[in-house]
Amino acid sequence: MFRKVHLYLTALCAGITTAILIVMSLLYLYLSEKELYENQFRSFQNDISTISTSLEQQSVISMEWLSKMEARGGYTFYALDNGIPFLYNRLTSASESTEIRSLLDDCLEIYRNDPVSSYMFETDAGDSPYNTCVHSEFTFHPEGGKDEYHVSVIELNRGTSSLQILVLSPLDFLRGRIKRQRVRFLLIDFAAILLLSLFSFFFTGKLLQPVIESRKKQTEFVAAASHELRTPLAVILSAAECCRGADSEKQNRFLDTIRQEGDILTNLVNDMLTLSASDSQRFSCHPAPLELDTLVINTYEAFEPLAAEKKLSLSIALPEESLPCCTADADRIVQLLSILLHNALSYTPEGGRIDLILSHKKNRFYLTVSDTGVGIAPEDKKKIFDRFYRAEKSRSAKGHFGLGLSVAAEIVKLHHGSVSVTDRPGGGSVFTVMLPG
Repeated sequence: MFRKVHLYLTALCAGITTAILIVMSLLYLYLSEKELYENQFRSFQNDISTISTSLEQQSVISMEWLSKMEARGGYTFYALDNGIPFLYNRLTSASESTEIRSLLDDCLEIYRNDPVSSYMFETDAGDSPYNTCVHSEFTFHPEGGKDEYHVSVIELNRGTSSLQILVLSPLDFLRGRIKRQRVRFLLIDFAAILLLSLFSFFFTGKLLQPVIESRKKQTEFVAAASHELRTPLAVILSAAECCRGADSEKQNRFLDTIRQEGDILTNLVNDMLTLSASDSQRFSCHPAPLELDTLVINTYEAFEPLAAEKKLSLSIALPEESLPCCTADADRIVQLLSILLHNALSYTPEGGRIDLILSHKKNRFYLTVSDTGVGIAPEDKKKIFDRFYRAEKSRSAKGHFGLGLSVAAEIVKLHHGSVSVTDRPGGGSVFTVMLPG
């Protein structure tokens, strides 16, 4: 299931970013190409203005001048004197294709039929041999052709005579430049899409990892809970069955067994409900100013009879100076201490010692529960706060399901504190809880 979700999220993430990338690339290419065309057209107009100014100062248009202008600008010139082609055009037309001559004729036809649609400039000839000089520029697309040209028609008038020069500038180099730019963008976009797809795959994988871990823990939690629930339920059902036909004395023993297993079952369900509330962010906590030393003393007094009953020595240590108030939930802190003390009582052999210590340093409170019990193996210390985790053999006691320390860790987390476990010199464990002031 998660594999399909991973692939769907990858496709969605990569698809959205790819669509945005393509749209932005197309928009940039459109604006860039438009600007290239406009810049090229303005450059062509500037060249034509320079050519027109040069023409105004000449009384005779030589073939040498025309050839020089063509070579310098990469242009094709077509000159007519009162509508009659120059000898220059007749000499060069033999080597030119019919297509080029047809293009020139088409450009002249457009100029004659609709000169207003082009960019037209008129200048005063001044001291030149001509009365007026008009030049008009436009872009020409031949019908059925892929080529494109910038065209200018320069018209100089002198009395009743008229000189027309048509300048044709092919845009092959500009189209080639645009084509190369498109190919570069295509390659860049392809590489970017590939990288985005890989990034999306790993990114969505990272996003799903907490969900996968949560699902895995949930599955393990349900499996472990089912296993733990099965044992007390089996004992209860077995004891209830044995009550049938038993005498009153045996029935009382069976009923005591049912009650004990029911208590165990109740504690297990309560711990599971607590952890479930924590997972769903419904774990209630009502911090308030709290005299932590008073709370520790009350907890110590509540557990002292239990310790004496198990022949264990329970001691308490408090700071000599008065302590500031600690902002915490009193009920949750009592629950936390109860879990730690219950663990210490359960895993400390007869004649052992348990110390409950409260200290205050640098605006932080430290609650320590130290015992001389069986201790915790180094490999178990990292997992001791996991749900349903119990160290093997010595730390597996009846009635302990590996949930107490998980609940304790959630309480500490709720108070923005920390909890750790270390070895006690000489054997045993030391649980230390840090709470902010």
